[in-house]
Amino acid sequence: MARLVIVSNRVPPPHTRGAQAGGLTVALKDALRRREAMWFGWSGDIADPPGAPHSVTVGRHRYVTLDLTPDEERLYYTGYSNGTLWPMLHYRVGLLEFRREEEEAWRAVNKRFARRLLPLLRPDDIIWVHDFHLIPLLRCLRDLGAQQRLGFFLHVPFPPPALFAALPRSEALLRDLGAADLIGMQTQGDAMHLSAALAEFGIETPVGAYPVGIDTAGFSRAAAAALTKRETTRLIASLGGRSLILGVDRLDYSKGLPHRLRGYGALLRRFPEHRKRVTFLQAAPVSRGQVAQYRALRRELDELAGRINGEHAEFDWMPLRWLTRPLARSLVAGFLRHARVGLVTPLHDGMNLVAKEFVASQDPEDPGVLVLSRFAGAAAELSGALLVNPHDPEDITEALHQALTMPLAERRERWQGDWQALSNPPGGNWAQAFLERLSRS
Repeated sequence: MARLVIVSNRVPPPHTRGAQAGGLTVALKDALRRREAMWFGWSGDIADPPGAPHSVTVGRHRYVTLDLTPDEERLYYTGYSNGTLWPMLHYRVGLLEFRREEEEAWRAVNKRFARRLLPLLRPDDIIWVHDFHLIPLLRCLRDLGAQQRLGFFLHVPFPPPALFAALPRSEALLRDLGAADLIGMQTQGDAMHLSAALAEFGIETPVGAYPVGIDTAGFSRAAAAALTKRETTRLIASLGGRSLILGVDRLDYSKGLPHRLRGYGALLRRFPEHRKRVTFLQAAPVSRGQVAQYRALRRELDELAGRINGEHAEFDWMPLRWLTRPLARSLVAGFLRHARVGLVTPLHDGMNLVAKEFVASQDPEDPGVLVLSRFAGAAAELSGALLVNPHDPEDITEALHQALTMPLAERRERWQGDWQALSNPPGGNWAQAFLERLSRS
């Protein structure tokens, strides 16, 4: 079997566990388990000069990382990747800030990555590049003479062509994507958007939908085991028999967190029967704290959380618990298992694995209810969820009330359908399906 070469913006340290296990690490776990692999990308460290690549080999897996200079981190990562592409791909054109200096640095970093990666490649490798940070890497590798099969996967949404055209120099980015042999997306809608954008410039690279999945049975077992862990039992005891509404997200403007908090505040006003009978725990670890929009979001959320607790709290009840530090995955699994409601309401999201993990974590005899944004990729698979438009906080309010008052029989029926959808996805294992098609390209 050919070696798999994964290229991503960040490379997880070997044996990554707990709170440090990112979504891509979890998603690619099965693909890596079965074969020899090399994972290449940024170390996460800053150095000036950046020096030679770092290499660590663990079993059949090699991890090769490069450092960035301070200017590269500021321009390539904070600037163009997160200040320009991230809002563009999440339909937030009003937040987009374009500077040619940042785009040029983004391309220069990709060119340096390509030059460092090329000597490490074997002729029969399969190269799989992940996400928007590394789009130019595809064309850079081809220009350097790489002939290997080259796949690309975009884990975030892709807007309609007319909206994407608002990005300066968007045609160059599309032509970079055209260097791939196969492009994977999370949903059929995103695949259609990108295919249409490519077709406008005569680019015929095939694009398909490969919804990222989870180890449903494995996460279920982990969640059941985590229910008895010390931290989970502490949480349960602290609730005093109240129902738990749980949200777990990165602190990001794409997650719809202000709308969510407003929806919960309205629940306590419109449906006072839930007062002192429910607690909302929202975990939102800070990310990209150096970006101005994220700092402003943090201030807005701190103010909203304080306002909700100030308006509704009693001396023996805090309606909202607001955390901005990371939680270990094992801890989240136990919290999800106990939650009566999982609240997942992004404004746009490529997939959102927390929604799938909530379903997988539930007790089949007494499952909770998932309240899910219709603009999350997972909504296409989870028909048992209560779908909401996150731009309407009152829609979230009404869905929360419905979830908290839903009869057991209906909860079981909704959960069973979603469990089956996750346990037997129509396309099979997403990574295996993508790699098999790439191998035939």
